[in-house]
Amino acid sequence: MSEHALPMPVGRKFFTPGVLMLLILSIIMACTAFYRFALGGLAGATNLNQEFPWGIWIAIDVATGVALAAGGFTTATLAHIFHREHYHAITRPALLTAMLGYTFVGIGLTFDLGRFYNIWHPVILWQGNSVLFEVGMCVVCYINVLYIEFLPIICERFETDLRWPTLSRIAAALNSRLSRIMFVFVIAGTALSCLHQSSLGTLMVICPAKWHDLWDTSISPLLFLLSAFMVGFPMVIVESMFAGWSFKLKPEMEILAPLSKYTIFFTGVYLAVKLTDMAIRGSYVYLTENSVQSWCFIIEMLFGVMIPFFMLLSERVRNTPRLLLTAALLIVLGVVFNRINVFLISYQPPYVTQSYFPSLMEVAITVGLIATLMLVYRLAVTYLPVISHPDLTARES
Repeated sequence: MSEHALPMPVGRKFFTPGVLMLLILSIIMACTAFYRFALGGLAGATNLNQEFPWGIWIAIDVATGVALAAGGFTTATLAHIFHREHYHAITRPALLTAMLGYTFVGIGLTFDLGRFYNIWHPVILWQGNSVLFEVGMCVVCYINVLYIEFLPIICERFETDLRWPTLSRIAAALNSRLSRIMFVFVIAGTALSCLHQSSLGTLMVICPAKWHDLWDTSISPLLFLLSAFMVGFPMVIVESMFAGWSFKLKPEMEILAPLSKYTIFFTGVYLAVKLTDMAIRGSYVYLTENSVQSWCFIIEMLFGVMIPFFMLLSERVRNTPRLLLTAALLIVLGVVFNRINVFLISYQPPYVTQSYFPSLMEVAITVGLIATLMLVYRLAVTYLPVISHPDLTARES
């Protein structure tokens, strides 16, 4: 068994200046959330209106959060379904990131609902003709799948803890049973992810008169799915490197460098489909209209797809930590910008009389959710066997 097959708690001290800053942002979010839910409602806390019914809470907290959590199912598919054993060391951090990402997507969606207390209605009030219903049910099911996939990690933490013998026996028995059927949940997670990742793109297809022609395409579901495949491994690379930097661990280049080769394929496929779609629809003519939309599209494609694609073609880039991080981060930010472009920049309802710009409270809640997610991630890897790393193995021994 290799050193990478031994995940264990990081064991660093939890409170640092960075953690205190994240706590402050989380407290600000909590205060803002109290005002949104108990006092001001949507009208008092946001700049949303009848013409712009969604804002950054949908574009960033929900749509972007779902996309960036794609590392969970792509890594699980690679390691467990295609049996690429070399990548098992990064499956647990990717699973944790996906689980937290989808959990906070649900929390973010609650902020955006006028009647937030009815968020459970789709579970019992089914509407098979609704794309949003399909997205919601897939996300609900996938969140539960992620919790089940993460449960063995919690069991491992307690099954060797002799302070609570009863809990230890329960954890060992549960872990043993879960290991026999875990492949079912891995397959289910991959299927559910493909369904709702593409259906997020379908949400825009049903309102063709309200978004710019550069993004207005009937294959939007396919593009959303391909972009999820494209961003999955770069998100794992970014998460791994930032976690290593935070905990003073060396980057796992022997895993991340070959992982980036898969990103070349998915990025190339996405770029080819995107350019082919533009050529068939003739939407490339809008690139020269010198509008906000045209410039945002050019920035999205140039810095978020083309530049990192050609960077990753270089073996030197793939084997240099800073250059690899730069390329992966560009793809991650490119997908973030794509979701903002689709749901905000390109969204232009006809006969618009008002504009939308996020309020300070919207920004505070979005930033606070991200900060809280980072806090929970640090807490989990500090006390649970999530990260596999030679430095941890050497320190433990």
